[in-house]
Amino acid sequence: MSLALFTPEEVASFQQHGFYVARGLADTELCQRILAAGKTQLAQALEPIEYEADTNYPGAPASRDAAGGRTARRLLQVFQRDAAFREWALNASLAGRLKQLLGGEQVALSQPHHNSLMTKQPAFSSVTHWHRDIRYWNFASNNLVSVWLALGKERRENGCLGFLPGTHKMELDASRFENRAFLRPDLPENAALIETAVFPDLEPGDVVFFHAMTFHAAGWNRSDQTKYSLVFSYHLQDNLPQPGSRSASLPSIALA
Repeated sequence: MSLALFTPEEVASFQQHGFYVARGLADTELCQRILAAGKTQLAQALEPIEYEADTNYPGAPASRDAAGGRTARRLLQVFQRDAAFREWALNASLAGRLKQLLGGEQVALSQPHHNSLMTKQPAFSSVTHWHRDIRYWNFASNNLVSVWLALGKERRENGCLGFLPGTHKMELDASRFENRAFLRPDLPENAALIETAVFPDLEPGDVVFFHAMTFHAAGWNRSDQTKYSLVFSYHLQDNLPQPGSRSASLPSIALA
């Protein structure tokens, strides 16, 4: 992995669009160790695991007892599960880049949010509509960044992430959301916004940095292979979670 920081142009791109794709940032050997650890724990069904049936998203099984009800969506709390996950999460190259994007020197990993090995399986995978992660998080400031590591090829065909550029800077009225979380595609103003969507193709080792206010979504996996990704979220250490919220349910992990 390169220890170089983002260039000023790369930082400017993130600030403009709300996301940035860093190509080949993670080395192949580490990606393979992460993937092997995740597959082993999924095969053993080591909790905590979120199943597709738990989401109630389009395409998900109706319950854990329905057909496909035990299809895993993500392996939770991975930071504590294996050294390979921690090696990536605390990597000095990530820390340096996150300091640039978050605008401070003291960065921490949030354990309650993301901290997951994401899977999207060929059968029973669900659709995640356009949303902002900050909708589910409670911090003093919305200034958080997530780091999405592709462990295999990611394409529209297998449900890759898409982003709405620049939406991290937008204030939208509550009437534009369904259930206060997802953009309503039936509204003309939302439809026009969704038309700007970008779905970056990713190769193993590619990393997407995206702001917690950036709208993103993902579709079904229409391929015949499971897609795996690792995602962690970070904040400045003085950007504290709201007491009593889920965001404060586990301590943050300071990066060097």
